[in-house]
Amino acid sequence: MHCPLCNRGAIAFLPMGTPPRPHVMCPFCGSFERTRMMALALQERGLPRSGDRVLHVAPDRSLRSMLSALPITYVAGDKMEPGYTYPPGTEYLDVTAIPYPDDHFGLIICSHVLEHVPDDGRAMRELYRVLEPGGLAILLVPLSAAASTDEDPAVTDPVQRRERFGQFDHVRLYGRDYFERLREAGFTVTVERMAERMGYPDTFRYGLKPDEELVTGTKPGSGH
Repeated sequence: MHCPLCNRGAIAFLPMGTPPRPHVMCPFCGSFERTRMMALALQERGLPRSGDRVLHVAPDRSLRSMLSALPITYVAGDKMEPGYTYPPGTEYLDVTAIPYPDDHFGLIICSHVLEHVPDDGRAMRELYRVLEPGGLAILLVPLSAAASTDEDPAVTDPVQRRERFGQFDHVRLYGRDYFERLREAGFTVTVERMAERMGYPDTFRYGLKPDEELVTGTKPGSGH
């Protein structure tokens, strides 16, 4: 097995989850399946480029370590919820009111964030606003096979949220209409199952979920 974030090999990735799934977490950098998928997608695209401005919303540790070592302007932002410990250099960031000008970032990574945000439409429009023309946004959320998103603002009990939306602090479970929501915010949306394209040997080598989808949005126009 090989991790594209820390570039180290292992006999196996560590199991995680309930019930436990095999080959989930890199024992060296702590990357997960979706993190490795994002890293591979960036490598394929040659991103980020030297000098790029990159916004990483609620960054995971392994991808943050990889990106922050590059010659880019890297902004790691989070809502700074009470009870959580944030690494040094993390900025307070409300994804529904991003404190940066229009067309500012060449790359945005927002993974498993929007399902926590009550006004996700406003957040999507903000992410689109600060993305530069020709830029790329990686916009991952937990997705069901249902046609429509399941959400109900009246559901506030953590137990009910876990049963209905998959986690105690999720406010919805997105269906296949997620892509249309992104389009309504302005994004040109691409959905790809990287594991299917890469084939089984590489899917196993990098510890990817076979059915996980890479969702990206672009902004019409040309960047720098």
